[in-house]
Amino acid sequence: MTKAETFGTLLDEMRATAPLVQCITNYVAMNIAANVLLAAGGSPAMVHAQEEAGEFAGFAGALTVNIGTLSPTWVDGMKAAIGGAVAARRPWVLDPVAHFATGFRRKVTADLLALGPTVVRGNASEIIALAGGVSSARGVDSRDPVEQAEEAARWLAHKQRCIVAVTGATDLVTDGNRATRIEGGSPLMPKVTALGCSLTCLVGAYAAIRPQDPFGATVAALTHFAVAGEQAGKQSPGPGSFAVGFLDLLAEVDGVMLDKLARVVRL
Repeated sequence: MTKAETFGTLLDEMRATAPLVQCITNYVAMNIAANVLLAAGGSPAMVHAQEEAGEFAGFAGALTVNIGTLSPTWVDGMKAAIGGAVAARRPWVLDPVAHFATGFRRKVTADLLALGPTVVRGNASEIIALAGGVSSARGVDSRDPVEQAEEAARWLAHKQRCIVAVTGATDLVTDGNRATRIEGGSPLMPKVTALGCSLTCLVGAYAAIRPQDPFGATVAALTHFAVAGEQAGKQSPGPGSFAVGFLDLLAEVDGVMLDKLARVVRL
């Protein structure tokens, strides 16, 4: 972001633009991810078939790729979409869900990383393992604190020449040199399935309006998510009401509110 820009001005611009985001995500996340993007101000498109994914990526504002429910045909669609996005110089975001769980997932993740994602977003366990470290996780949920993943995130960002976002109770974004911590959210967020996957799609929406500044775009997306989550958590007694309230708050938060409530620390 420039000195004249704030998280709020990016949010206002994102809503005014309503960027089209191609979301290749898992079966569990499709509905909530689409609703999150709509509530936040973007325009989701769940296009994953190899026959059209590459062409679609050429005119979408950004692409997000989530490996949560893999199959060979979906992998073909992912690679076709990435090829289309790269050819059109569109940003793309990789979400390496539980990439360490099986040999198939490890191979697919390595292949996708080699295609040069603009942003990698994952939980602490995923980022630690992606950087070659030892994680305590066995499935999709993180068992490692974000603070423990900072060194791994910086190393991975340097190696891949990309932005790395580590999300959890407190989020971290780094390009290998700069790093920013985002506070907020709610303890109820991990109780609602696929919110992390949905955040990946929101990163895509912000990256679509700031392709020249993926670091600033990623921080803005995570800040929007954190502020909405924190406010929704104050009003919700449990995960069911939180899921509804969170969508409401994503839509309710405007530029002024975002700048007022953002808790962002530059490290």
